Amino acid sequence: MNVEKTKNLNPEYKDLLERISRSYVDGQMQAIHSVNKSLIDTNWNIGKYIIEYEQGGSTRAGYGLNLLENLSRDLTLLHGKGFSRSNLNYMRLMYLRYPICETVSHKLSWSHICELLKIDDDLERSFYYQQNILENWSVRELRRQKDSGLFMRLALSKDKEEVLKLSQQGQIVERPEDIVKDFYVLEFLKIPEPYNYSETELETRLIDNLEKFLLELGKGFTFVGRQYRITLNNTPHHVDLVFYHRILRSFVLIDLKINDVKHKDIGQMNMYMGYFAKEENYEGDNSPIGIILSKEKDELLVEYATYGMNSQLFVSKYQLYLPDREELRELISRQLEADER
Repeated sequence: MNVEKTKNLNPEYKDLLERISRSYVDGQMQAIHSVNKSLIDTNWNIGKYIIEYEQGGSTRAGYGLNLLENLSRDLTLLHGKGFSRSNLNYMRLMYLRYPICETVSHKLSWSHICELLKIDDDLERSFYYQQNILENWSVRELRRQKDSGLFMRLALSKDKEEVLKLSQQGQIVERPEDIVKDFYVLEFLKIPEPYNYSETELETRLIDNLEKFLLELGKGFTFVGRQYRITLNNTPHHVDLVFYHRILRSFVLIDLKINDVKHKDIGQMNMYMGYFAKEENYEGDNSPIGIILSKEKDELLVEYATYGMNSQLFVSKYQLYLPDREELRELISRQLEADER
């Protein structure tokens, strides 16, 4: 409700107006939820009827060759839009992949479900299903997370048991490691490769696309500032990007590097984290988390440079294009096979 337009109204009338408005909005939401639930249940039933018909024996085989095409034509003549061959195929897939209708959350729209049905791998589909419910993604956000291989990127740092848990529950945030990815995908910056960009330009583009960057970072991040100034011994220093994680109750400091990470970069981040722990944390805040986001990463150097150091300091890579999902899938398969040996 527009506060400016109602602030001078009679209090009793204003209260009536607010109660009616709340009731109206709640009713709209319930109606939308009811329509969505009815649509999903109906589409599931249509899928069930199609599968049962297909499994009905050889007497139906001839007609079954073009079943979806025929159904699309005839149902469209009877009822109008909504019965394209593609849509009927999704209804059919829905029944095959969710044989118990009650297991499909009505928090998801039919458009969300269609995006999920495109995923062949059961583990991967289950992850995006759970994660979508946890983070309430729009259809566009779900599509972007699929295209960026979010599940596979998270799974790369996990063993077989953890991958199964990830697919069943989504990414549950309980510790700093849960909010950090091995590599981040920043294709939304639209920086072509090869292209000589500076760290300042990279930072500016991230701020200009903050909503998309927050989506890539994950649930719980709130933006605090850029080039966050801290002063030590009368010497100014600046942290590239500062966030606060609402679930972990920790500051998250991000430093951007366009080349290899050097050992001095790791020492610098450790200093930033120490400063925030002593000077910026309030009562109830947990230890800061540091992420150095770099174009390249020497695993051995990072291992030695962080030896005995704060376990909440992470070095991750970023890339400016969507990953090859098949390549990621092969990496995970090899990893899971190695875990079984």
